[in-house]
Amino acid sequence: MRISINVTDQSWPDAPPDAPPDTLPGALADVARRAEDAGVDTLWVPDHLVQADPTLPPEHDDQLEAYTTLGYLAARTSRVRLGTMVSAATFRAPALLVKAVTTLDVLSGGRAWFGVGAGHEAQEAADMGLELPGTRARLDRLEDVLRLARQMWAGDESPFTGSDGLRLERPRCRPAPTTPGGPPVLVGGAGERRTLRLVAEHADACNVFDLPDDGVTVRHKLAVLAEHCADVGRDPDAIDRTLSARLQPGATADVLAAKAEAAAGWGVTHLVLVTPQPWDAAALATVAGALARVADA
Repeated sequence: MRISINVTDQSWPDAPPDAPPDTLPGALADVARRAEDAGVDTLWVPDHLVQADPTLPPEHDDQLEAYTTLGYLAARTSRVRLGTMVSAATFRAPALLVKAVTTLDVLSGGRAWFGVGAGHEAQEAADMGLELPGTRARLDRLEDVLRLARQMWAGDESPFTGSDGLRLERPRCRPAPTTPGGPPVLVGGAGERRTLRLVAEHADACNVFDLPDDGVTVRHKLAVLAEHCADVGRDPDAIDRTLSARLQPGATADVLAAKAEAAAGWGVTHLVLVTPQPWDAAALATVAGALARVADA
């Protein structure tokens, strides 16, 4: 079981004592350093232009652009992996999105993830002038992006034709990604008919959400994914099964380790933690303690 963190709340009230005077970049760099020291697998950031977590208070609305942030973090870390949880396939031109994550992979020495989904934040799209077509069109674009990424990372410069008139005359990706075959791809979303099918066909990882039902929904979603894998002739164990879950304030390392153990019993291989507040030293110490307990187990 791997454990990662998702830095959704970027409204740090105070910089750590040894950080540079600029609160936000200093606090972010401190979180990244502590996460790396703790043995966290991946540091994820959301790909939004405005805060999209409805559970956070209005004053917690700071939101950095994702790929600029990940480039900053790549320069301040050496081991922890980096990715978006997740990029909406419609927010950027497909080739631009593939190029952004490839650049991150090159500059981080092969530590990038490509987290991508269909997108769903209608109010953000309206507020910020972002493209967000209907559900079917968004899923078509997601499939386009997944296919295009694999083609570009394979060095195939032949014309690409996708949905809704999308055409690239000569898609190319230079420099090539550091990771052979390109960064691992995580598809966010748990739609049973189309999204999980795209995971089976194109992705290295899925992401499902923790619900208060003792894993009933998670088990069901992963069973649907296994059925899609059987249809396309793929081993479901080749797919990293990530679960987004909240680390509540005051939770102990023992509680978190027990959560990881329960999730493993549901078929989860990778726990991605979010917090209802900015990540801090105490929360990361809890993660470090849980990782030690999971390793011992």
